[in-house]
Amino acid sequence: MNPTILDVPGLPPANTTYSQVSILGDLVYVSGQLGIDPVTGRLVDGGIQQQTKQAIDNVARCLAAAGTSLDKVAKVNLYLTDFSMIGAANEIYVQYFKHRPAKTGVGVAKLWSGALIEIEVVASR
Repeated sequence: MNPTILDVPGLPPANTTYSQVSILGDLVYVSGQLGIDPVTGRLVDGGIQQQTKQAIDNVARCLAAAGTSLDKVAKVNLYLTDFSMIGAANEIYVQYFKHRPAKTGVGVAKLWSGALIEIEVVASR
């Protein structure tokens, strides 16, 4: 079985090395999403909470394109450039993921274009 690949209209396109969404059977894999405003193509202003909200909104758009939603997310990976911001990110995160999917949070040295957080998920259909 080969995965079905989706590029999501309205989101910044993935580069040629990966896809925004990959579907294999009943699983949907969403590549890491940043807090990029789909209209401007730039990171949203305002810090970790605004970037977290926008990244999750971008994840939700990817899931919708694959025929699923945030409530079907089973696993979330968070990558933060300053792990001390995890509490502030979690304040936004819990508004979206009340069902408490499995989660990993990792501190990283750097993300694209100065982003503070990147979020990837695995969901069911």
